[in-house]
Amino acid sequence: DVPDQKYLCSNCNNVLKKALQTLCGHRYCSACLSWVVRNNKNAICQKCKEEDPSTLSEGSLLAEERAFGDAAINKEISELKVHCMTLGCSWSGIMKNFEEHQSLCEYALIPCHTGCGHMVMRKKLADHLENGCVNNVTTCQKCKRSLSSSEFQAGWRRKPELCEFPEHLSLVRGPNIHVKAVYVRNKNVCQQKCHQMKSVVFLQGSKEKIKEHEQTAVAAHMLLLLQHIKQLKASLCPAARAAKGFIPPSELSANENKLHVFENIVAVLNKEVETSHLEITAFRRQSELDQNIIRGLELKIAELHRCLTQKDAGLSSLHKSLLFSEQASYDGVFLWKITDVGRKLQDSVTGRTVSLYSPAFYTAKYGYKVCLRVYLNGDGTGKGTHVSLFFVVMKGDYDALLPWPFRHKVTFMLLDQNNREHIIDAFRPDLTSASFQRPVNDMNVASGCPMFLPLSKLQSPKYAYVKEDTLFLKCIIE
Repeated sequence: DVPDQKYLCSNCNNVLKKALQTLCGHRYCSACLSWVVRNNKNAICQKCKEEDPSTLSEGSLLAEERAFGDAAINKEISELKVHCMTLGCSWSGIMKNFEEHQSLCEYALIPCHTGCGHMVMRKKLADHLENGCVNNVTTCQKCKRSLSSSEFQAGWRRKPELCEFPEHLSLVRGPNIHVKAVYVRNKNVCQQKCHQMKSVVFLQGSKEKIKEHEQTAVAAHMLLLLQHIKQLKASLCPAARAAKGFIPPSELSANENKLHVFENIVAVLNKEVETSHLEITAFRRQSELDQNIIRGLELKIAELHRCLTQKDAGLSSLHKSLLFSEQASYDGVFLWKITDVGRKLQDSVTGRTVSLYSPAFYTAKYGYKVCLRVYLNGDGTGKGTHVSLFFVVMKGDYDALLPWPFRHKVTFMLLDQNNREHIIDAFRPDLTSASFQRPVNDMNVASGCPMFLPLSKLQSPKYAYVKEDTLFLKCIIE
């Protein structure tokens, strides 16, 4: 797919590789930024120049230490859909799997590692080494004929016409020692063969397990090759072998050819090991950077969460204060509107909500702080038969300046919403009761009228004490 502009490097205009974001907000490949800074003194972001030269600032100055890894954009790039451009290859997938495919693509042209100068398809490298590589041949010491690896491995017994010396047939009678390590990635198989031992070992599993095996078993594979190379070198000692008569001198050339092939294989494996090591190191470094960024973001999120919690608590407190200010009375007269009377009465009967407290109000601006408490299903002697209404003295801000005990007359009223027959009851405080002393806790024990109104009268259709599921209680403090 055609990539979005945000995925392109501000320098090379290709898809970002190991994206870094600068202070000005533009993105560069890690290698591009290093090149620009290394080759330009006081390098300025090219994108900033192109977009609006008048806005150039200190943030437009490029420096590697002032750029940070853009983990988010790297992740998005790793998910971009791509396909292999190599002629004949039909592979397609996502970007994060593309580099692995490049190292495996059978249609990719790679240089022959023997130094012959040929570029061959990866899948045809073995054929090239056996049949076409000018650097992978053996010269017959007798007839001076150059033989390819395939001709040598096929053996002169099958093609005796290749050489005029029949004694060369002994070349194929020597030990055929060969170790081969093959990684068949598309089949998820690592296969090791030892022709001399006639044994085959298979390791099967997922791509991840095979990749892990490749990385951890490189030493074992190399050790096998090294052991057989040592055997070959030992077998090449002309003086010892000729003296003991084990092989004819002409076999030395064949052994040298085998040794050459093994050395080439070891060279290729060494390159693969080095490449894998560099990739692993880069991956670990990027992983550490990503972890640092994640930890930083987690700390920021935690700090933001703490700030939000504090602000929520502040808003809740402010809301309560505002609600109290709207409902508070400062002249000793308080009107309490109770809604959902039917539901609240049922909750009182079942014990779910036994009583209700009114908002606090004051006898004067700097007077006593008090509230009402009602039991819709009664309390004490009025339980189940009457509405009980009580008066509560609360701890206030100005209690130290007020006379105690509380001695003001209290009048309760249940208002008839048709203005016909209000229910009125009044009492004077018992000055010896703890209910009217200066509060030690948030509020004193309630005191008032346990049999304020019979429930039958509250619910009677003859009266309008409850109308539209609402009633009004009034308290007057003289």
